[in-house]
Amino acid sequence: MKTKNNLQKLILALLLMVAASTVTYAQCDKTATLTSSTTSYIDNDGKVIKSKAEKAIITITKTDITIVPGDEEHKMTGAITSKICDWKIPYKEGKLVVKSTVSGDGGDEKHITVTIEGKDGKVTLTFEAEEMTDKKIWLVADKFE
Repeated sequence: MKTKNNLQKLILALLLMVAASTVTYAQCDKTATLTSSTTSYIDNDGKVIKSKAEKAIITITKTDITIVPGDEEHKMTGAITSKICDWKIPYKEGKLVVKSTVSGDGGDEKHITVTIEGKDGKVTLTFEAEEMTDKKIWLVADKFE
């Protein structure tokens, strides 16, 4: 009787784990939009080089990424080539790493890695481009949905 009860508890625990991981994984395929009011440029040591008050909007779908930094003139879009999603609590605790080749209206391509991290209730985004080895762009999300 005790073995049967333990087996039932184990099965229930496994089902709960599968359900939780399915919900978290489902968040990874949904469209997410991050909005920030300040853009910071940081060096490779993480020191802020400069900050600029501007609205930036980053939208990540299942297949694409769109980045609108400050104004529509510098809008960049591209197909996602790689996505690693590990949200413990969707959009609050965890990490999403997206790789893409984006281009703007001028046709200039950038090979980027965008890392979105949630920690202690704060969501940040770090934008790195292979073509910009001396600096990164860092944002704190005012809104992330």
